[in-house]
Amino acid sequence: MKIFLVDLESIPTRYTCEWKTHVPQLLRDNGFDVQVIEGDHTIPEAVTPGAFLNFGGTNMYKATQLHKLSELFTLGKIAAGDHIVFTDAWHPAIINVKYMSELLNIPVVMHGLWHAGSYDPNDFLGRLVGDKPWIRHAEQAFIGALDHNWIATAAHFKMICKTYDVFLNSNFDQTGWPMEYTHNMITPRPFNEKENIIVFPHRIAPEKRLDLFQELAKHPDLQHYQFIVAMDLNLTKTEYHELLQRSKFAVSFADQETLGISMYESACAGACPIVPNRLSYTEMYHPMFKYADSVNEAVAAILKYEQQDLTNDIAKLTNYLHDRFFSATRLINLLKEYKNNERTR
Repeated sequence: MKIFLVDLESIPTRYTCEWKTHVPQLLRDNGFDVQVIEGDHTIPEAVTPGAFLNFGGTNMYKATQLHKLSELFTLGKIAAGDHIVFTDAWHPAIINVKYMSELLNIPVVMHGLWHAGSYDPNDFLGRLVGDKPWIRHAEQAFIGALDHNWIATAAHFKMICKTYDVFLNSNFDQTGWPMEYTHNMITPRPFNEKENIIVFPHRIAPEKRLDLFQELAKHPDLQHYQFIVAMDLNLTKTEYHELLQRSKFAVSFADQETLGISMYESACAGACPIVPNRLSYTEMYHPMFKYADSVNEAVAAILKYEQQDLTNDIAKLTNYLHDRFFSATRLINLLKEYKNNERTR
């Protein structure tokens, strides 16, 4: 059993940069034979405004991945029983791989990690494409072609269920994302040593509600804080982590969140996350870190905690988030089951 890992293009300011090395190594450390299927490295580096990738460049990258997979099938280097893991389930090559697998009679096991899709009206696909028939048919085809559809949160799965006729434990399952490195990569600063900084750690996009953060910054009771929008500073990943370490609070007003990597990174740096009680945040965060649904509620939470030492509370939170949502244990264990079954045949 060999795993062909169809990776994501590396963007220095995004988690995809760490995934380039971490995910293959994680699989190898667990005893798997892994071949990474990379795409064209000459794609445009600049992301499309408001998104986390380049809409044209990502298709250049995925097209060359498909070419490599097709070549491997043609040369007989992909064998029956091998696994193909798409680290982004929104990948057109899923259909082509299924086509080759069935017509060449080379049954492979296909996995896909769902980050978002048109079924989320606040995701860029939902906003820009909506419920046009072509995109709904495409996503349903991806779901049907994959043997295992992986999602990180129940909130994300619930959203998919509203659009598509799927149910958990058929070909959908929940696993933490392979981000085990984050917990160790960012050293937390004790809360009582923090600067009076409130940070907006998200990308700048309509669904992240920068307008509400700007409203927060004008509140008369918070004028002793410096408000920083991380994306405005054009920081390196290291500089971004240093900003989070200095910050006392990280605040989200997001209308779209299927996991919430930036808020997790903030907590790992020792910043107190203040999140709305909706989306994936509801199942992920202890009530003390959640506010009801308004700027004034967020203000109240900040004022309540600013004089307390929350170091231990934040540490407990990050340990829980790591174990439950940012560690790919369930995915790894399933792959091990396949490997063990192969040995006993």
